[in-house]
Amino acid sequence: MRVIIAKDYDDMSVWAANYVAKRIKEFNPTEEHPFVLGCPTGSSPLGLYRHLIKLYQDGKISFKNVVTFNMDEYVNLPEEHPESYHSFMFNNFFNHIDIRRENIHILNGNAKDLKAECEHYEEMIAAAGGVDLFMGGIGPDGHIAFNEPGSSLGSRTRIKTLTTNTIQANSRFFNNDINLVPKQALTVGVQTVMDAREVLILCNGPHKARALHHAIDNGVNHMWTVSALQMHPHGTIVCDEEACVELKMSTYQYFKDKQSIEGVLDRYLNLKF
Repeated sequence: MRVIIAKDYDDMSVWAANYVAKRIKEFNPTEEHPFVLGCPTGSSPLGLYRHLIKLYQDGKISFKNVVTFNMDEYVNLPEEHPESYHSFMFNNFFNHIDIRRENIHILNGNAKDLKAECEHYEEMIAAAGGVDLFMGGIGPDGHIAFNEPGSSLGSRTRIKTLTTNTIQANSRFFNNDINLVPKQALTVGVQTVMDAREVLILCNGPHKARALHHAIDNGVNHMWTVSALQMHPHGTIVCDEEACVELKMSTYQYFKDKQSIEGVLDRYLNLKF
C-alpha cells in the first residue's frame, strides 16, 4: 500500500486529479479500447471532480473514451432526486465533461429485481474488461462504497442495509433528518473494488482519522472494510494532514520520509500535461 500525505484537502484533490488524468493519458484510450474508471460519490471526491473538470476545460484531458462504473446508489430513491447518486454524478462531474452517455454505468436502485440488477452490474464490469482504476472514499467507520462494518471482504455487488452511523452521516444531505435517508443501497462489493487493476482511495479530515488508522496501522479486518486495500498490489491512499492525527508516529514519519525521498507529492501536484 502506498500512502500520500497532502497538506490539505485542496492539495489532496489536485494530487488525485492529476494522478487520474495521467493514468488515462498514459493508457491512451480509444473507442475500441476504453479506459474503465470506477467512481465514488460523497463529499471527499468533490474536489477531485472539480480539478478533473478543470483539466478537461483546459484541453488537457478527454473522457470521450472513458467508461465509468459508479460504486453505489440508494434503493427506492428516484434518479431525479437531488440526493440520488445519479444526480450527484451528473451535477458534479458528467455534465461538465465530454463523456459519452452510453459509457456511464450507475446501479439502478429502482429496478424491479434488485438482485438481478446487481448480478448484471458485475457482468457489465467483466464485459468491459474490468476496472482499470477504481477511485473511492472512506466512511468514518472505515467502510468503502456501502460495504459496512462486518461486510465480507469477498463480497460482490449486492443489496446492503445501511448502518445507523452511515444513515446519520448521510443525513446532512437530507436536511439532517435521518427519517429521509434511504435505509438500503446497492453497492459494489469489496472484492469488486479489489479486482480493479488499481485502487485510489481519498481520505480527508479529522473525522476520518480513526478509519485511516485502522486502514493502515492495523491488520486486514472485515469490521474496517477499507483495510482490504492492504492486500491490493496497486493500492494508494491519498489523505490530508488532518486525517493523520491518529496514525502511529512511526507510520506517519515513514510515509512522509518515503514521499520526500521519492518527490511523489510535488511531482503530481505540479504535473504538467
